[in-house]
Amino acid sequence: MLELVIVDDEALARMRMRNLLADLAPELPHRVLGEAGSATELRTLLSTQQPHVLLLDVQMPGEDGMHIAADLKARAARGEQVPHVIFTTAFTEHAVGAFELAAVDYLVKPVKIARLLEALRRVPAAQDSELPSITVVERGRILRVPVTEVLYLKAEMKYVTIRTREREFLSEEPLTALEAAFPDHFVRIHRNALVSRHAIAGIERARPGSLPSPDGEADGERSWQVLLHGCDERLDVSRRQLAQVKEFLRA
Repeated sequence: MLELVIVDDEALARMRMRNLLADLAPELPHRVLGEAGSATELRTLLSTQQPHVLLLDVQMPGEDGMHIAADLKARAARGEQVPHVIFTTAFTEHAVGAFELAAVDYLVKPVKIARLLEALRRVPAAQDSELPSITVVERGRILRVPVTEVLYLKAEMKYVTIRTREREFLSEEPLTALEAAFPDHFVRIHRNALVSRHAIAGIERARPGSLPSPDGEADGERSWQVLLHGCDERLDVSRRQLAQVKEFLRA
């Protein structure tokens, strides 16, 4: 279901938008998570809610809608999960700048119900948000890391490192809980590591000079390591999990 936030400094404009959305409910199921009359109110709301789309006014006191959209675009470029933007404004002159900020659409007030429906049907977030993801908190921001982008999960001290091709995230969720939540996505290779099934390129003996894992091969034999697609890093395979990893590779 599409989840929205209405952002407009005029209470009457917010009420009218709610009425339009209510009329659209039979054709487009949705949920309004809240309203904001300023950028400050919006940021407070986004600290606890994760809407698919903002219906965003342009001209507001203080930080305007264009600045809000620019900030969201910059955050998206850093890998954060941010809502899509549909501008709703009485002015036409900001349209070019709006689309440069990756807006889904630009609606001129008074917004027509047919145009609103057309714009909302173009929002991809409703589908994207259904993809499985791991939620993490980073410097006060709530981020969703799509499971399909994860290469591996590795428990270290009290955190789990979530490794993608681009960067690492830290989660306080136990490794066992993540394994139970996504049983079809990961293969356990060690008591402290899960590897994404799509990321496993193969296994080979550890290179000479590599530090053996605590439960690696005994009697001077080199242990096995997993090779990853798109990553030079190698991960130790424990003796206990070696048979399972080999079985996965033969499947």
